[in-house]
Amino acid sequence: MGRLENCRAAVFDLDGTLLRSNHVWSGIDEKFLGKRGFEVPGDYFKVISVMNLDQAAVYTRERFGLEDSIESIRQEWTDMAIYEYSHVIGEVDGAADFLRLLKSRGVKIALATASLPELYEPALKRLGMYPQFDAFATTAEVERGKGFPDVYELACRRLGEMPEDTVVFEDIIEGVRGARAGGFGTAACLNSHYAADRDKLIAESDLSFESYRELM
Repeated sequence: MGRLENCRAAVFDLDGTLLRSNHVWSGIDEKFLGKRGFEVPGDYFKVISVMNLDQAAVYTRERFGLEDSIESIRQEWTDMAIYEYSHVIGEVDGAADFLRLLKSRGVKIALATASLPELYEPALKRLGMYPQFDAFATTAEVERGKGFPDVYELACRRLGEMPEDTVVFEDIIEGVRGARAGGFGTAACLNSHYAADRDKLIAESDLSFESYRELM
């Protein structure tokens, strides 16, 4: 497994990497824009996948010429997502077991996500993952999004480790590229939501997988 065998720390994306939640956000996009008379453009989900909620709200407001405030857009999205994260969304196959395995080996674990604590905390607690984490970082806390190393660097600093000793787990090519730019090892979680980038994810990451059981 290359760098994974010798890593001291691991930083995980949330949506699509630990949780099977991408479909939830697609549904939210459809409902939100549909209420306002728009269909979801083909490139929309991928464009906003590297943004935090405030950045995505600004982008959405400007792209569709909406009169809604940034705060109201952000809150509407959050309200629609809270139930799903708290009660419905499941894990990527083997994710909880893999986190426990890493923890048993003394690997420090952090989350680096665009999701808010009110979303990731109930989901991770319900699925038994939350106790494995040593630190949390969100893209709202850094200047740039997932196409850059900022949020992974923040998570790494909070773990007290160095990028060269840390592997970042991501499901989007922008995340893999951002992590690599920061000197991190990279592991790509492959899923159908980003099937168009599958070959790039495999080629540009240190390892790739569909189920965490492949890494155990």
